[in-house]
Amino acid sequence: MTRLNHRLHSNDGGPLLGAAVYFYDPIFIEIAARLGYHAAWIEMEHAPISFGEAADLCRIAQGLGLLTMIRVPDCRRESILKAAECGPDIIDVPMANSPEVLEDLVRQARFAPRGARGFFSVSRALHYGLVDSLAKAQQQINDDLCLMVQIETREAAERAEELCAVDGVDIFIGPADLSASLGLPGEPGHPLVQQTVARIIAAARRHGKRVATAAGPTDFGFWIEQGIDILFCTNDIVALRSGAAQAMEQARASIERLRAVQVAE
Repeated sequence: MTRLNHRLHSNDGGPLLGAAVYFYDPIFIEIAARLGYHAAWIEMEHAPISFGEAADLCRIAQGLGLLTMIRVPDCRRESILKAAECGPDIIDVPMANSPEVLEDLVRQARFAPRGARGFFSVSRALHYGLVDSLAKAQQQINDDLCLMVQIETREAAERAEELCAVDGVDIFIGPADLSASLGLPGEPGHPLVQQTVARIIAAARRHGKRVATAAGPTDFGFWIEQGIDILFCTNDIVALRSGAAQAMEQARASIERLRAVQVAE
């Protein structure tokens, strides 16, 4: 059973809530953990985080009790192996449009006999070799590590049944890219997008898959109603921007109130 499934079984209903880091930001991860978030998404597709930094963020997040997900930039063997050696709980691959991508992910991320993951005995994932049996530790990783792929294009949505039928891979739905691919950029809450999402989730459930996503506050209700397993609901940039904007608005409002009083006098 993956560590994700263990955490879901111990959760008191509803989705696990996650926060994403787009920069090497241990402070944000620590704040998120203290606020009660369950998972940390370490972003390597769009953000400038290195694999060394990703490993550090995994150490910090897991030490604080958070599940960790690394989104790799692609499904190349190098990307999957380096992410796996960081010891995350979840590896997520973007833009998965065919079953072959999922099968390749399994092959690169699972040790034999379930895959062909390269042997490296001293990684963080294997506790630097400080285990009683490397062979048993590798098989434990096969059980613990959750693999996810992102369905976020029209093509992938149309092949959702095929993708969800691939054994050993869970599903992450990317509503922003999906809406753009459906001709509705910037409208992840559009009825067509939501109908497509509902079909993907139905396919995932038929095949016993866990489902994750990232969304903004206006769409939280929809995703929770869909029975999502992980909802990533903020990131470090949004949190900084929102906090700074709120402080600015409050300060400006105070200035305007003072001016109004002065004018009245």
